[in-house]
Amino acid sequence: MKILIIGSGGREYALAWKIKQSPLVDKIYCAPGNGGTSLITENINIEASDINALFNFAGNKGIDLTVVGPEAPLAAGIVDRFERAGLKIFGPNAELARLESSKVFAKEMMRKFGIPTAGFAVFDDPVEAKEYIDKKGVPIVIKADGLAAGKGVIVAESIEEAKNAVNTIMIDKKFGSSGDRIIIEDCLTGEEASILIFTDGVNIVPLVSSQDHKRVFDNDKGPNTGGMGAYSPAPIVTEAVFDKAMKRIFMPLIDGLRNDGFVYKGMLYAGLMIKDEEPYVLEFNVRFGDPETQAIIPKLKSDLVQVMLNTVSGGLGRVNLEWDKRACVCVVLTSGGYPASYEKGRIIEGLDKVKGTDDIFIFHAGTKIADNHSASGTQFLTNGGRVLNIAALASTFKEAQSKAYRAIDNIKFDKMHYRKDIGDKALNFNI
Repeated sequence: MKILIIGSGGREYALAWKIKQSPLVDKIYCAPGNGGTSLITENINIEASDINALFNFAGNKGIDLTVVGPEAPLAAGIVDRFERAGLKIFGPNAELARLESSKVFAKEMMRKFGIPTAGFAVFDDPVEAKEYIDKKGVPIVIKADGLAAGKGVIVAESIEEAKNAVNTIMIDKKFGSSGDRIIIEDCLTGEEASILIFTDGVNIVPLVSSQDHKRVFDNDKGPNTGGMGAYSPAPIVTEAVFDKAMKRIFMPLIDGLRNDGFVYKGMLYAGLMIKDEEPYVLEFNVRFGDPETQAIIPKLKSDLVQVMLNTVSGGLGRVNLEWDKRACVCVVLTSGGYPASYEKGRIIEGLDKVKGTDDIFIFHAGTKIADNHSASGTQFLTNGGRVLNIAALASTFKEAQSKAYRAIDNIKFDKMHYRKDIGDKALNFNI
């Protein structure tokens, strides 16, 4: 089989790494990929947003399955385009991708199907939004309706902060047209976690749980990012919570959509707030999480390609996933200044000291290969905000955490930043 992976981040590298292990696969392309994927796939110089070029490439190369990493191509209708031509592609169509690309649509579906979530109101007028804030009080959550790379959510602790968030999103247009409408939500409290599922529109096959760390600094301080690290499984997702998530969230949504004539195929991600073993949906994503994938994929023993094929063809009822029971901790190394402005082109040192270490995984994200690298070894440079993901498997969270951070001690680049507390919350559960 020939596989095309769309995207350039750590998630796409992790998917490529796992897909390469499948005996079904002969060739993998990654568009556009990153420095690391160039060593395990053939990078293709096509951006994830260029649907026409991706479509033509898949047709000309006889691609057997296309795997979409980021949300933007899904929202733009890449699945619709491929499916009309009979090309197999993993992911939902544009209509259902609105579960991520429109928070208003997602909340309306939750309300319609009785899925537990925070109370909310929708606004397209900043003046009315601010009047509502005065009435509701704080803490309160302000969200841009559209895609904002994981950064369009502001939890406001004061009235002033809440109104400033409205200005930032709706007037200053920090997120462009994604801020034409906003949602103002009640602020849920508890512990956050994520559950991802494969679904063919009828059957549901869940992945192990995980927990992401959005804030840029330790102890969940600073602005939101695309994700600073993750671990799996999430101890807060007990067997009871997991069962409730299946019965009260995923099944009502998938069944409700199908009854309305919409067959959801692909990956569905629920970001949850959990309190007293009751899960509430914070958001839906319509693709693999990043960096959750990098903490989950090392634990998956099953053939990922076969699962994806069954998802696309409607055969998930025959699938049972096999998992490594050990804990996985993944830490993201970022460029200094991220998620605001940062510099690229910094030399990355020490990867050779970590490569090949048992149960340590280097998942490249914002990297590229230096033009003048020597024949004696590949020289990588930073090429993005999130640069590398270092994941470790071990029998306990404490050991996995220690292994990951020991590996990071060997890696250096100018102004490298990372959180020092990824996995601490798991340790508090005595796991």
